[in-house]
Amino acid sequence: MTETIIRNYLEIKSLDALIENISPKLKCSVKLLEPDNFQINKFFYKNVGKKHKWTDRLVWSEMEWIKYTSNPRVETYILKVEEDMAGYFELIYHFDIKEIEIAYFGLLEEYQNKNLGAYLLTAAIKQSFKKNSIKRVWAHTCTFDHKNALKNYLARGMKIYKKETIEA
Repeated sequence: MTETIIRNYLEIKSLDALIENISPKLKCSVKLLEPDNFQINKFFYKNVGKKHKWTDRLVWSEMEWIKYTSNPRVETYILKVEEDMAGYFELIYHFDIKEIEIAYFGLLEEYQNKNLGAYLLTAAIKQSFKKNSIKRVWAHTCTFDHKNALKNYLARGMKIYKKETIEA
């Protein structure tokens, strides 16, 4: 059985284009994961992705996870609500072309629909433009992702620059 998937690629080209979100009422913080900890990346990938058909990395060995998370071009940021981990994003730096990809982004299910996704995406975009000479931040989302994902990207000022339909 095939399934039609619509994938949208989005970009934002300056911090001035960011439409910030009002901070949530919960006590939140977003911090770089230091030192790298592949187990945390793996935890979020599995738990955020289980409802959204994230499967590529499920077959990764520990060594593949370690290689990925220790790559100097990859940074992982953790959203905490109080002291609980609630969400994350991974940034991949493409310094040769002065771009940053928001590679993975999401919230644990119990933290969804609390205005935290908008807060976290605002943080991801701001963090991306802190790097020297970044000209573009981009991401993609598809029909498998959370129902508010595309709306969140657009509401933060990102624009669709490419759309594709895939049969899987």
